[in-house]
Amino acid sequence: MTFSDAEVERYARHLVLRELGGPGQQKLKAAHVLIVGAGGLGAPAALYLAAAGVGRLTLVDPDVVDVSNLQRQVIYAEADVGRPKVEAAAERLSGLNPFVRVDAVQAALDEGNARALTANCDLVLDGTDDFGVRFCVNAACVAERKTLVSGAIGRWTGQVGVFEGRPCYRCLVPDTPPDAETCAAVGVVGALAGVVGSMMALEAVKLITGAGRSLTGRLMIYDALAAETRTVRVGADPDCEVCGSRTTAHPPTTSTG
Repeated sequence: MTFSDAEVERYARHLVLRELGGPGQQKLKAAHVLIVGAGGLGAPAALYLAAAGVGRLTLVDPDVVDVSNLQRQVIYAEADVGRPKVEAAAERLSGLNPFVRVDAVQAALDEGNARALTANCDLVLDGTDDFGVRFCVNAACVAERKTLVSGAIGRWTGQVGVFEGRPCYRCLVPDTPPDAETCAAVGVVGALAGVVGSMMALEAVKLITGAGRSLTGRLMIYDALAAETRTVRVGADPDCEVCGSRTTAHPPTTSTG
C-alpha cells in the first residue's frame, strides 16, 4: 500500500514517529472502524480517527442533531440542527480528510443488526449512553471476535476501557445499574466529551498500529474536577453470561501491540 504525495504531507507528523512511521500509517489506512453513537464521545473520536487517516469509518446512530448537542458534539454546527447525525458527521469527516471513506448508517444498533455491522470491521468504538445498546455491542464483539473500546461520561467524570474476548464489558457491568442516569438527566461538562472521546481515538490508533500498551483489561477513570486519573484492572467473571466459562469466547483479531 503506497501513499500519494498529498497523503505523505498530510500524515507527516505520524510518519516521523518511531512508534508509527510508514508501517503504522499503512495499518491505519487499511483499517475499518465502527463507531456506535455519533454523540458526545463518537463525535470527537470520529474527528481524530478521520484526521489520523483510518481508511474507513462506519457511523451508526438513529438520531438527528439537536441544539442541545452543540455544547459538546463539536462535529456539528448550527446549520446541522434537524439533520441526521450520521449524515452531517459524514459530510464533516469527508471535508476533513477526503482520503477516508465514511459510511453513514442512520439506525439504532440492536440484536438484529449488531453482528452484521460488527463482523465487517476491525475495531469497534462504543460511546452510547444506553446500557441496552452497550450490552448488544459487547455481545456482538465477543461473538465476532472484535476488540471493543468503550467510553462513558457524566457530570465531570469519564472512563475508557478496552475489552478483548475476556474480560468483556459485561464482566464490568453485568446488569443495568439501578441508578443509571443519562447526560440529559444529570448534565455533563462539554469539554469532558472531547477529552474522553479523544482518549478512545488514541486507544484505537494504538490497537490498530500495535504502538505502546493499550487499556486491554483495564479501565481508566478521569475525574475532571480533581484533575486526577486512575486505572483499575477489570477481572473476568467466570459466570458472565457473555464470555463466562459456560460460553465460548475467542480472542479478538485486532492487534494490541
